[in-house]
Amino acid sequence: MNKIFETPLYPYARSADQDVAEPVRHKAVVVGAGPIGLGAAIDLAQQGIEVVVVDDNDKVSWGSRAICFAKRPLEILDRLGCGHPMVDKGVVWNQGKVFFDTRQVYDFNLLPEDGHEFPAFINLQQYYFEEYLLNRLRELETEGASIELRGNNKVLKVEDKGDHTTVLIDTPEGPYTVEADWLIACDGAASPIRSMLGLDFVGRIFEDNFLIADVIMEAEFPTERWFWFDPPFNKGQSALLHKQPDGVWRIDLQLGWDIDKEEEKKPENVIPRLKAMLGDDVKFDLEWVSIYTFQCRRMEKFRHNRVIFAGDAAHQVSPFGARGANSGLQDTDNLIWKLKLVIDGLAPESLLDSYDVERVHGADENILNSSRSTDFITPKSDISRGFRDAVLDLSEHYEFARPLVNSGRLSVPCTYDGSALNTPDALPGGPERSRPGSSCSDAPLDEGYLLQRLGNDFTLMAINTDAPAELEESGIKVGSLSLYSEALDPALAERYLGEAQSAVYLIRPDQHVAARWEKFDEAATRAAIRRAIGKE
Repeated sequence: MNKIFETPLYPYARSADQDVAEPVRHKAVVVGAGPIGLGAAIDLAQQGIEVVVVDDNDKVSWGSRAICFAKRPLEILDRLGCGHPMVDKGVVWNQGKVFFDTRQVYDFNLLPEDGHEFPAFINLQQYYFEEYLLNRLRELETEGASIELRGNNKVLKVEDKGDHTTVLIDTPEGPYTVEADWLIACDGAASPIRSMLGLDFVGRIFEDNFLIADVIMEAEFPTERWFWFDPPFNKGQSALLHKQPDGVWRIDLQLGWDIDKEEEKKPENVIPRLKAMLGDDVKFDLEWVSIYTFQCRRMEKFRHNRVIFAGDAAHQVSPFGARGANSGLQDTDNLIWKLKLVIDGLAPESLLDSYDVERVHGADENILNSSRSTDFITPKSDISRGFRDAVLDLSEHYEFARPLVNSGRLSVPCTYDGSALNTPDALPGGPERSRPGSSCSDAPLDEGYLLQRLGNDFTLMAINTDAPAELEESGIKVGSLSLYSEALDPALAERYLGEAQSAVYLIRPDQHVAARWEKFDEAATRAAIRRAIGKE
């Protein structure tokens, strides 16, 4: 197989922690240097929290693995300082097409409205994704941030000590122990940390198997997501085609149950399948091949005292819908600002329980959508298959049937409806999309875009009304953004005013709406801030 990517390394180097008699205490230790662990560490460092990342590997992942990154995670990555390089390298797409047998039954646009800085999706191999995160980590190191990545450091044992955790780590030069005020487990679906604590997943495991092939080829396919139900080249099964950078194409082929995975991965078995799909005249090389099965499961709780789980270590979903890495980045985006307030003594430790509640809610939403996608893609009975095929036939001619087609409901940000951190909605006529608990929609401003101006702090956004330039409550400084009708883009008015003439929004550091009113009310605002940090 060909390999076109030079793998960046973070090789083992002896740390000062290995040369002291007593274990060194760190504010935060992140286990796992994949996309979620690196994202968490960068966020911690940008918040001024000292962090050590340990990983038993010494290089970024090989194979494209996760490739589809949605608009909301790209907005998060922009605040981490690496969103634009990823978009510049990635393949931008908004369009998708669905086929049944040889017929296109319909197409769709994932970002039909204008006025967003980032696209609906990019396709970018996970090795590039990790490389840009690694570059950002190195940049923060150079700038003097207290962030350190230790390769070939394998966690052997974790012990809960009440107010901290001890971590036994093995290296090429022998084991050593560190202490962590907070341990963030981002060590993947097989999470050794989860096993060490005697924890497990609950949920469903599906029996269908799928082949992933990354293929290097020159092709005339457009930059779109193409999904086939029951195509002639993979009869009775499904297929997916995506374009990636560097002339690499991702192909997923459903294989069914009871297969020999090692046999199916061999090039002599993969290549005929791909030729049946692409045609004998298309020249290609294999870059990477893997077999996967669906799992839609999660831990019952993501927080266990001073150990907090995120990403695949906390939950697993099928890859259709691009919910894995995208939801993991939303995990850490939800967690780190809360952890910062707790570490600084500005919020009670119980605020972290809201991470568990909100992100379990997000995981359940993803698992529900992912399970429905899987059941539609792989019907388990003749009746289910008959229903699915009828829906596909109808969708070619009738719009009402198209929402019933489920080739993978693609990742969208979770709305934290019912969260204890939300203040009840007090904006009559306000748009549903920006209700308390929702993530902020981007919109154009005179200069730049709205989410750029919101940043990483609590913000009061006043539209067509007045609010104080600065407010402090419970030790937290709240910034202010004032926007008036003469400079108001119609997209912003639609997304934040709706039928209201004016509005004031309290926006959390993760850019979710905490509260909104028609006018500024100081007492109500202060109460909403206290509620948003778990003090009320």
